[in-house]
Amino acid sequence: MAVSILALVIATSGTSVAAAGLLGSDDIRNDSIKSVDVKDQNLKGRDIKNSSLGSMDVRDGSLKARDFAKLPTGPAGPAGPAGVGRWALVDASGAIIAQSGGFTVTAGYPVLAPTATDAAGVRANGNVYINAGEDLSNNGIVATIALQNTADQNGDTITNGRADGPDLNPEFSGEIAVAMCQPGVVNCAPPGTGNTNHLVVSPRLSDGKVTTDGNRKRFYVVVTGS
Repeated sequence: MAVSILALVIATSGTSVAAAGLLGSDDIRNDSIKSVDVKDQNLKGRDIKNSSLGSMDVRDGSLKARDFAKLPTGPAGPAGPAGVGRWALVDASGAIIAQSGGFTVTAGYPVLAPTATDAAGVRANGNVYINAGEDLSNNGIVATIALQNTADQNGDTITNGRADGPDLNPEFSGEIAVAMCQPGVVNCAPPGTGNTNHLVVSPRLSDGKVTTDGNRKRFYVVVTGS
C-alpha cells in the first residue's frame, strides 16, 4: 500500500510540475531535443537569439529571394563616375566611318610635298593622322586592328582566317602602333599635326611592312580619360 501511494504521488506531481510551467532548461539534458520533438512551422523568429545563426546553420541553396524581402535596406552607395573615353572606327581608306564624337581626320595615308630625303613624299603615307579635338597630354590612347572577313586582301579567295601559313590571313591579322603627336618625341609630318591634339596611327601588315592601297587595315582607336 505504501509503495502504491508513493508511486501515485510521484506520477501526479510530475504532471502538475509540467502543467504549472515549472519545467526549465535545467530539467532538459543538453543536446537531447531533436527536430522530431519540435512541431513543424512552430518556431518563430523570437525563439532564436539575435545574431546567433551562422552560415554553418543554413543549408546551401535553401534560402530564397523571398527570405530576404523583409530585410532592411542599407544606405545607397556613392554614384560611380560618368562614362569616360571616346572611340572611332577608321576604314581602309583612312576615313572615319563611326565614332562616339569629337574626332576628325587631318590626313589619311597622305602623300606630302617632296623633300631632299623623300622625293616621292611617302614618308607619312602609311599613317593616319587624327585630330582628337582636345589636348591628349593626360589621356591614354589605344588602337587595334579590326578584322574584315568580307574583303579578300591577298587574292587567295580565303577570307575566313583559316589559311595555313604565316602572314596568309591579312583579313584578320596585322600590326598597329599609335601615339600622340609630340614634337621631339613623336614627330608628325603632315602640316597642322605637330601638336598634342593630334594622334598618329600606323597600321602595318603582319610582317611589319607598310600597308599600301589594296591591303590597308581598318582599325579602332580609343582615347581614354575625360
